[in-house]
Order: sequence, then C-alpha cells, then structure tokens
Amino acid sequence: MSVTADDCAQEILDVVPMVMRVLRAEMRSHRSPGLSVPHFRVLAYLDGNQGASLSQVAEYVGLRLPSMSTLVDGLVARGLVTRAPSTTDRRRLALCLTPRGTSTLGAARRATQAGLARLLAELSPAERARVTDALRALRPLFAAPAHAAETRGG
Repeated sequence: MSVTADDCAQEILDVVPMVMRVLRAEMRSHRSPGLSVPHFRVLAYLDGNQGASLSQVAEYVGLRLPSMSTLVDGLVARGLVTRAPSTTDRRRLALCLTPRGTSTLGAARRATQAGLARLLAELSPAERARVTDALRALRPLFAAPAHAAETRGG
C-alpha cells in the first residue's frame, strides 16, 4: 500500500494531539507543586536555548509577552530561571536555567519517560522499533528552522 504525504500528514494531525494529552498528564502527575505544564515547557526550551529572550520563549510556548513575563517571574522567584542582561544586546534580557531549574526539569523528564515507557511496553518490540524509526525520520523535518519550512512551502 502506498502512503501519500497527505495520508501521513493526516495521521500526524490525528495522533500528535493524543500523544500530547498523555505527555501533559504525565508531566502534571510528576510536577512540583505550583509548576504547570507551561512552566515545564519554558524550562525545557531554556534547557536547549540558554540565553533566549522573553520573546523567543513566548513564541515557543505560545503565550503573549505579558503572560510570559508573569510566568517567568514565577520561575525566577522559585530560583529555577535567571534573567541577566544579554551579552550581545544590552536592551535584551537573557533567560537561563539555574542548576535547580535543570534538576527540576530532569526529574520531571525522567518520571515522564518512565510513564511513557510503561505505556509503550504494550507494543511489541517490532512495533516499538517502527515507532522509533518513524520518529527519528521526523526529527530533522521538525527540528529545521521555521524559515526552512516556509521555503519548502510549509
């Protein structure tokens, strides 16, 4: 059976929201008191993008700047994130994870991964291999900068 790109896109549109629902539930069940899923999304983004601006984090999480500023204020108050003047632009603040933020994120990721592993254990080894192969094939497509997707017509 030949699968078109449209068929593949439809599967992603159908399945990814279900996967995200489970991920959010797992993250919620392992979070520290007072930390929401958007808090963890900020921590995860900063883990790979130390020194990001408030605008960059807001765009990633999907919040407006005033809401993101309030959310980051809470993370700073908890000692999970620091704000410092950017080394490249004095008008901008750079956001960075603290060691406590890294530890908090790591604990949540480990617990979430364990929960997902329990769920995925229901698949056969061959099915798990196919899922892993498919996700590895998708990684470079979705990790590409946004302008690359626009260039491809996405």
